[in-house]
Amino acid sequence: MQTSLLSASNQPEGSPRTQLLGDLLVAQSAVSASDVQKALAFQKQFGGRIGSILVRLGALSEETLLPVLANQLAMPLLSGDEWPESPDAIRALLGTEGYSVDWWVDNGVVAWSRASGPIIAVARDPLDPLINEALGKHFGTNAWDWRLTRTQDLDRLLEMAGRGGAGDDSALDDDVGHLRELAEEAPVIELVNNILAQAMDQRASDIHIEPEEMVFHIRMRTDGILHTRMTLPASRYPAVASRVKLISGMDIAERRLPQDGRLTTRVSGQEVDVRASAVPALHGESIVLRLLPKERQDLSLERLGFSQRDLASFRLWAREPHGIVLVTGPTGSGKSTTLYATLEEMNQRDRKMITVEDPVEYEVTGVTQIQANAEIGYTFSRALRAILRQDPDVIMIGEIRDLETAEIAVQSALTGHLVLSTLHTNDAVSAFTRLVDMGVEPFLVATSVRAVQAQRLVRRLCTRCSEPAEVLAAVADLVGSLDESDGDPAWRRPVGCTHCQGTGYRGRLGIYELVDVSPELQELIISGATAEVMRQVATRQGGRTLREDGLLKARAGLTTVDEVIRVTGGAVADG
Repeated sequence: MQTSLLSASNQPEGSPRTQLLGDLLVAQSAVSASDVQKALAFQKQFGGRIGSILVRLGALSEETLLPVLANQLAMPLLSGDEWPESPDAIRALLGTEGYSVDWWVDNGVVAWSRASGPIIAVARDPLDPLINEALGKHFGTNAWDWRLTRTQDLDRLLEMAGRGGAGDDSALDDDVGHLRELAEEAPVIELVNNILAQAMDQRASDIHIEPEEMVFHIRMRTDGILHTRMTLPASRYPAVASRVKLISGMDIAERRLPQDGRLTTRVSGQEVDVRASAVPALHGESIVLRLLPKERQDLSLERLGFSQRDLASFRLWAREPHGIVLVTGPTGSGKSTTLYATLEEMNQRDRKMITVEDPVEYEVTGVTQIQANAEIGYTFSRALRAILRQDPDVIMIGEIRDLETAEIAVQSALTGHLVLSTLHTNDAVSAFTRLVDMGVEPFLVATSVRAVQAQRLVRRLCTRCSEPAEVLAAVADLVGSLDESDGDPAWRRPVGCTHCQGTGYRGRLGIYELVDVSPELQELIISGATAEVMRQVATRQGGRTLREDGLLKARAGLTTVDEVIRVTGGAVADG
């Protein structure tokens, strides 16, 4: 690890003593005391820096560690305006006399001069006496200022200062043994762990590792939007990809076919399940990691963004003795979270609840959760037939994907079970036509489905930096005609601050469309009415569209009109 991972306990003799890094991190609640004890035990056996060890153990990210370390060592962080103008600025300084540029790069040291002020230097270990002695001989005593910098930034600087195109690793990249060695190197382990820790700190749901010809990008999906977090040299990609594949149980040597993997690890002090997917692309494998924290604080219906009216309706559906309750929406719209929150609320130990999922995303205490596995023939339909002999009261099906699963869900609902499941449709009433298109008889759909909820996720405005805003008259008039719009409007707009990483948004909330299957709707389903006709009936019965629910939440200052339009599509006039 780089300069960011040093400890005061490793300072050279004669340097001023400061509070130990572990104590500082515990005092700031960055890590627990038990984390520090584990790191100390590891250090005693294998050596290394405390900060580096804590990152490797998944206790914290480098971004959390750096400010604490900078304060402890009285070494400022490298700022953007101090970055060298070109590789020549580094090579010209390092290659002046004494040591070659290669020697500096091999020892993990980069230095460059500025128009005014002392030389700036960064290194893997700025407290190393050998490095300081070499700098003293090269530049003169106290002629440089140390800076702390992130791992990926130091690697970029070393790449700038490096040997150019020398070194042909293409043959080595094909050697499985070499790839495994790369994956086991400490800097690679720390980099991958730091990427995971950064993602957790930034509340990301996915990590995308995307190779290009000269570089590869690390992008993270936060609140549904992808943000580029790192850009690293392509030469480092094989090691990173191999490390990810190794820890997730993939075949390192296989790069021609898609692969899936999974691991459970500790990241930033939390237990996390990680689902990994690798797909061959033009310049290497595109790797995506889905992060699934085992402990979720938002698994309650109150925290999902329901209005009081919709929350009451949904809770009423969850108390039904039998029937199917469907949650619909595209991938990433929060359907699974809604179902898990429903299970948590229903989990009073007075009903037998069983789930069939692929994969099981979160563990719910008191609920029997079954992992389907199509590769061995343990499909959704086969698992469902088996659990009907387990005397369940409530059955959750991860997704209704085919006719066989749909028919079993219908029969379960008709024989006295409450069935919760998801379906991929654009709105609530389209669920009825979707089931019919699958091959379920219309009268069975009408009699078994109790209610349908469609949902999307919109970004929640940052509470620290949002400010009042004006909206178009057409929007204000539309929202003013809806129910639940009492009180003064509180339209707001995003600004951006450090709390929300400059986006203006932090967190997400749901917008919902709820359709209760009334006798009139049942008749329309049986008669084969179009989705548009059923939508008109649902609206006449008091239902709100996704757009309308979203605009009501924008009126309350929870999100913005632009965000609602982005998620629901179309223009305001369409709503």
